Amino acid sequence: MSFWSNMRVSSAALSAQRLRLDLISNNIANAQTTSTEAGGPYKRQDVFFQAQGNKAGLPDFIANRLASKMPIAESQYGVQVAQIVTDQTTGAKVYDPSHPDSDAEGYVTYPNVDLVTEMTNMLSATRSYEANLAVVDASKNLAYKALNIGK
Repeated sequence: MSFWSNMRVSSAALSAQRLRLDLISNNIANAQTTSTEAGGPYKRQDVFFQAQGNKAGLPDFIANRLASKMPIAESQYGVQVAQIVTDQTTGAKVYDPSHPDSDAEGYVTYPNVDLVTEMTNMLSATRSYEANLAVVDASKNLAYKALNIGK
């Protein structure tokens, strides 16, 4: 794998984790939004990733490489967004007849955002982002040292 391949892989992963962090931030910001333009409470969003260049995902990606013992094309390295999904589960219903979004029985349906889950996901995404930054830094230092061998 070349220097630029390492950079492409890390760049794809950094972009993917940035999108994940954006979605998590949006979920947290809308954790109390009981009315949206689409109607009803906010629904949390999540992102699913897959290996680049392979619609079947990472397990097949590894299996195909091991079976063929052929180098994988560079377009298959890294990660890409498979889809952004909206969680359709119903949020908590709270009795509050004075709330402007309460139903006829006085209940308000809140978003299905769990702050503990979102914070856990945020920590995971942050760690993944940091790990990919470390790969970029290590690749850069390796290239720099290789260029300085002849001095």
